[in-house]
Amino acid sequence: MKKIDKLILKSFLGPLLLTFTIAVFVLLMQFVWKYIDDLVGKGLEVGVIAELLLYASATFVPMALPIAVLFASIMTMGNFGEKYELVAMKAGGISVRRIMLPMAFVALLLTGIAFYFANNVLPVAMYKYRVTLYDIQRKKPAVSIRPSEYYTDIDGYVIRVNHKDPDGRTLRDIIIYDHTQGIDRTNIVVADHGYMQTTPDDNYLLFTLYNGYNYSELTDHDNAQSRPLTSIGFDKQILTFDISSFAFKKTTEDFFSGHYQMLNVAQLDSTVGVLNQTLDTRYNEFYTTLLNKMRVYQYYTHHPADSSAFLNVKQAIADTNQIHRHKLLTQARAQAFNSSNDVQTYASLIDADREYLNRHYIELMRKFTLSVACLLLFFIGAPFGSIVRKGGLGMPLVASVIFFVLYYVIGMINEKSVRESALEPIGMWISTFVFIPIGALLTWQATTDSSLFDLATWKRWLSIKNRHAAARTDAPSPADPATPVPPQQ
Repeated sequence: MKKIDKLILKSFLGPLLLTFTIAVFVLLMQFVWKYIDDLVGKGLEVGVIAELLLYASATFVPMALPIAVLFASIMTMGNFGEKYELVAMKAGGISVRRIMLPMAFVALLLTGIAFYFANNVLPVAMYKYRVTLYDIQRKKPAVSIRPSEYYTDIDGYVIRVNHKDPDGRTLRDIIIYDHTQGIDRTNIVVADHGYMQTTPDDNYLLFTLYNGYNYSELTDHDNAQSRPLTSIGFDKQILTFDISSFAFKKTTEDFFSGHYQMLNVAQLDSTVGVLNQTLDTRYNEFYTTLLNKMRVYQYYTHHPADSSAFLNVKQAIADTNQIHRHKLLTQARAQAFNSSNDVQTYASLIDADREYLNRHYIELMRKFTLSVACLLLFFIGAPFGSIVRKGGLGMPLVASVIFFVLYYVIGMINEKSVRESALEPIGMWISTFVFIPIGALLTWQATTDSSLFDLATWKRWLSIKNRHAAARTDAPSPADPATPVPPQQ
């Protein structure tokens, strides 16, 4: 490797790593903001939250890599142009194509890494992420009984305390409403003071109450009028509440197995084959069902004597017996209604099967498109940076955001179209096909030193054009009578 290659790679790898880290961080913050309600107030351990964020960060890698390559390539070539390093290298006989070669090699290497990551690491990370997030969402908020508030997170109970000592355990002026026995029986526990604690396994919450009363009122059908009330005093009473649902429990390993986001290319290809067979079977069932109904109709059309089981339409219209006619029309409506229901049912099943199949196609294609995007966006970013010759964080950031948003929006439109069967699965590559000519044009302009995208050239051309227009405006008109006519020789 030559020294110039090392200098180019050093200038390229720094922004690449920085941009990749920032992109993952931004996407991770978006994830945290989306699921903040599921993470806060549940007493989760730091290790559980860190594990979730680690798995979530891994799922953002395939999207962050193309962004990093695009931004780093624009920034590197823009810095070379802005600091006249690009001019110096050209003067030394190094072409733009040769300057881009080390960075192109890194982009190609990242394309392979991105595909390997999407095919082998991403399914595992997605599985761990989904399971951990599901377990966190199932966990109820931690027991936090605050003074002068009604606490309702324990199923079947409403608890209110008017005062809570600084130790966090001693409670005073306690009221507990027990609704576990149904709406026909109201049980209320009132105590002067008490304290609460959890069992060592955190599955039960114990309330030790002192100097109180148990009130029980029956309001069922037999006692709706009398509403008998029972009052029992106590010096000490212990109540046990089941809070096992508040604990963080991990789901079994095979809970999310088989989901299309957790399969590699070989597994997706195999699953797609099975789903295609299932869809063909559904089409055959639909065809057989309608064909059988048509055969029944044809049979009774040619055998009017047996039309008591099915309608002969012409006979019903011509029949003067109102009772028989009404019976035939009723049978016709029932048959039409059943046929319509069959069509709607099979149409819904086929649409659902088709959408589920398309989601597998989308996931299969995405593993390739996001990987190829690393190389594709490099051949857009590097030529663009050498053309505009602007480094730093301003122009590269704006340009990379515009390019990637355009690429992402086209990809999302294609994905929705494929999912709804408006496009074939190959439609996932439309964004790539759109950007290939753009990358080829920019690369050609950069390597041939064309001035088509040179801003200074356009400014100079506009200035010359304005001067010519001004000169034509100030020139005297031949038809102007005030213009002196030269004497004739």
